[in-house]
Amino acid sequence: MPVNNRPRGNQLRAALTLSKYSLIATLRSPTSVVFSLLFPLIFIVVFGEMVGDKGPPVKVAVAPGCDTINPVYKAMMLTGSIKLETGLSATEIGDAMQKGTVSAVLKIVPDGGMSFIPHYQVRLTAADTTQEGVPFLKMLINNAVENIDRRAWPHNPTIANLSLSRMPGHLHKTIDFILPGQLGFSLLMAGVFGSSFLLFSLRQNLVLKRLRATPVKKRAVIAGEMLSRLFFHVIAFVIMVGLGYFVFGFTLVHGWWTFLEMLLFSLFGLGIFMGLGFVISGVLQNESSITPVANTITLPQILLCGLFFPIESYPHWLQSFCNVLPLTFFVDGLRKIAFDGAMIWELPVQVTGLLLWTVVIGVWAVKAFKWE
Repeated sequence: MPVNNRPRGNQLRAALTLSKYSLIATLRSPTSVVFSLLFPLIFIVVFGEMVGDKGPPVKVAVAPGCDTINPVYKAMMLTGSIKLETGLSATEIGDAMQKGTVSAVLKIVPDGGMSFIPHYQVRLTAADTTQEGVPFLKMLINNAVENIDRRAWPHNPTIANLSLSRMPGHLHKTIDFILPGQLGFSLLMAGVFGSSFLLFSLRQNLVLKRLRATPVKKRAVIAGEMLSRLFFHVIAFVIMVGLGYFVFGFTLVHGWWTFLEMLLFSLFGLGIFMGLGFVISGVLQNESSITPVANTITLPQILLCGLFFPIESYPHWLQSFCNVLPLTFFVDGLRKIAFDGAMIWELPVQVTGLLLWTVVIGVWAVKAFKWE
């Protein structure tokens, strides 16, 4: 029976002591180091060295006043490699160009150059730092125009002329997409696998049962484990962001302030993924069952949450499911902070989603926690 009449101990000291030894155990665990640090570093190096990746459909903003009933525009809509963003104001288009969320701005106007057949000017405005998407986009539009010419007027002049102008903007590199995903991968693996195996081991070896006979409270044990994971995550975070920034030119829009904001935002993911580990360790009674259950939770998120490929590349029916997963909220938020320069309070969708997941997983983790 637990002893309840002893003087209350220093819960903070108990939590710090538990976090210290938990951190030591984590650093000595090859599995934790490999999955939470080594694998993400390998992915960062591999994808950081990639050049000319194909990527998702080219996003093009439709400028106000663009003629959208002509055959050129309709042909572009049918092209699966072009995604037309409509309904944006001039200010929103300017912000999107600066942040690199669209590759170009499209405006089609009739020029009245020929009296007997319709003729149009197709005007593209692209950031001067956009390298891969714009040549591909020009090729797609030219192909669409040529197809219309061949079908409708095989012996007549072209239906439209294409022109391109440039404006300033940020260069969106492969590493800007990959590195936030690898930070999420590291936190997911460390939280789910690390916490579940460690707590199960402590309970199996009767360590938690002996702690229950002391004045240490349940929240001190949970806080100690969270502090341990936080210290380990800070180490991995600094290494990965440092490698991406100094070696591959990872974008930190506001420098150190962006770095600190990304680290602070990581606390949301830490709480959720550690909570999942607590739930697994509390629900399962057999250590051999932890790995398959943890894989069932982590693998779908690794594949579906945009760590390696944009969610826009998936079918529309699958995107709805991807967008509500906790890792999606977390990785999207990191990318907006790092590349767009957004503040945490400017991410209502991501923060709200993470808070809801934190509450659900937190309540479940506390109820699933077992001393023995």
